[in-house]
Amino acid sequence: MNKKVYVTRRLPEKVMQLMDKKFEYDVSPEERLATREELINGVKNYGAIVTMLNDNIDSEIISMAGPDLKLIANYGVGFNNIDVKAANSRGIYVSNTPGVLTDATADIAFTLLFSAARRVIEGDNIVRTSTFAWAPKYMLGYDITGKTVGIIGPGRIGSNFGKKAALGFNMKVLYYGRHNSSELDSIGAERVAELQDLLKRSDFVTIHVPLTPETRHLIGAGELAMMKATAILINTSRGPVVDEKALAEALSKKVIAAAGLDVYENEPDVEPALKTLKNVVLMPHLGTSTFETRENMGFLVVKNIEDVFAGNEPQNMVRVK
Repeated sequence: MNKKVYVTRRLPEKVMQLMDKKFEYDVSPEERLATREELINGVKNYGAIVTMLNDNIDSEIISMAGPDLKLIANYGVGFNNIDVKAANSRGIYVSNTPGVLTDATADIAFTLLFSAARRVIEGDNIVRTSTFAWAPKYMLGYDITGKTVGIIGPGRIGSNFGKKAALGFNMKVLYYGRHNSSELDSIGAERVAELQDLLKRSDFVTIHVPLTPETRHLIGAGELAMMKATAILINTSRGPVVDEKALAEALSKKVIAAAGLDVYENEPDVEPALKTLKNVVLMPHLGTSTFETRENMGFLVVKNIEDVFAGNEPQNMVRVK
């Protein structure tokens, strides 16, 4: 069995040190996105390949996989960059890194919420570039404590966010999703049957769903029009869940008050109109960007590889219908 690993980008040093002890591996020496040729070489000649969320492992690349490839280990919880069905049809496992990034991603959603509601980025820019003077109506924003937050997608991250919102900021929590969340139910959250109900009632809407054909452009012009004029939209899930052009228009016309984004529809490109608006906070996909989280994600990647090389299913195997 080929137990050599290809890593498309160098991971945090503690993770690489662990890999030194566990595997024979090759890693790109350059800090850049892997080329398609490098990805094809990886699936052809290695027993496992460690991929990043922006490595597109489509069906064509998977069709070129050699007989030794047993695992595509994604460094992240999302896996929309991998054609999981095509991999599984070839007997190739796909794994991800859930759990260890829950707090960090929920926390970045709060970072965006506070930044957008209290106009933090605007204020920072004013202090750096001009003078300011306190006044009764100067730079007014929106209260957070005691407001209503609507959570789209009550999985690990959405539930974590909801608990912090309720217990930390006394917020009323609504949630919409395919399944009940026992975590959210335990803190008195209300599950709503229809997305439009959540949108109409929420002061803040935060998105925590995976990208699937059903969730692509889940939030478009129609959904934005249902929201309060004072509402703020937060997206830390996947960019294409929100129609960026529709969002830019809604923000420019004050259909909603503000937005905070950590992910983008055509990442790393951002809808140009969004960059011209003051009422949107834009972050460069920092949801899991803490020292501890990125290391723990890497440790899970190592564990998933170890499992497969030992002849078992990976601990964090991705299953799709």
